[in-house]
Amino acid sequence: ARTDPPIRSREERSKWEGPRPLPPLIHDHLKRLTDWTGIFQFADHGIPNLSEGYCSDDCARALLLTVYLEELGRDTPEVESLSTTYAAFLQFAFDADRKRFRNFLTFDRQWRRESNVGSDDCQGRVIWTLGACVRRSKRAPLQFWAARHFEEAIESCSETSSPRSWAFCLLGIRDYLSRLEGDRRVARIGEKLSQRLLDLYDKVATADWPWFEESLTYDNARIPQSLLASGSDRAAAVGLQALKWLIETQKSPRGDFRPIGSDGFYVKGSAPAQFDQQPIEALATVSACLEAARVTGDASWVGEARLAFDWFVGRNDLDLELYDPITGGCRDGLLRDRVNQNQGAESTLAFLLSLAEMNLLEISREP
Repeated sequence: ARTDPPIRSREERSKWEGPRPLPPLIHDHLKRLTDWTGIFQFADHGIPNLSEGYCSDDCARALLLTVYLEELGRDTPEVESLSTTYAAFLQFAFDADRKRFRNFLTFDRQWRRESNVGSDDCQGRVIWTLGACVRRSKRAPLQFWAARHFEEAIESCSETSSPRSWAFCLLGIRDYLSRLEGDRRVARIGEKLSQRLLDLYDKVATADWPWFEESLTYDNARIPQSLLASGSDRAAAVGLQALKWLIETQKSPRGDFRPIGSDGFYVKGSAPAQFDQQPIEALATVSACLEAARVTGDASWVGEARLAFDWFVGRNDLDLELYDPITGGCRDGLLRDRVNQNQGAESTLAFLLSLAEMNLLEISREP
């Protein structure tokens, strides 16, 4: 049976009343996880786990972070070197014949057999990052490199079947077209993917389940975020409606952010899993709420974004911090009775990307 933690006392809750400064953006653990090939997927506590190798998913996330750091004025030679490493990995991962990105590379630099074509989600994440490089980076060599690979790989998005892959691709297409708006081929692909998500919604959604699938699983907020970013009125309206429902679904009785747990997820007609709560859900929610704020002009969405971010720093069911204030690492999840102490790439990047987005918001508000 599902049980909720006890309500905090007034003294315990008082530490969350009023605005709090964001923690410093430290990327020491990111550097620890990175060698000259790419970023290691996993860590045993804070020690990189070499045996599990690398993946394109994480290198795409890491490259996206370096672009955000560039926007924040932190494009140091060290960050540029990291950016080049992650971009080189994705270049190596690209299969020019299939127009898709391989995903899993072993420590001895051999592609795993299951990586011959890579997952649908992997394609989408890389496309998203390439689009972000085109739009956000001021380094011309990275822009031109990203645009070329984006143009070569974008057709693969039409061949995918994962709604999350469509969402990631839509985010990349939005960024790409913001710089190269005359590319009609890319625009048509974006319209096709957006319509696929709307068709799913029309097929599945009900008054008490306004969603695209019969379950909530992982990276959930990316789907409504992509519709909010896609530009059409219908897509934005559906994205906003779905996001509002997701936000309420991911809120604990005491008002904190509570992501859908990966230990069972949330299947329609059953109770949502409370644990194992994952950092990527907090990141996706931060991003989607900031997107909603930009689209609607409603500042309450910024508050929802901050609520999701505060999950990392202790405003959660166990009142435990997941991020490491010394290294900038992030632990791998919130279990029923403790924090998962491993600090893998996905979790660390989820925290750093969330923090970078919150910092970019603050910069955008400066006079």
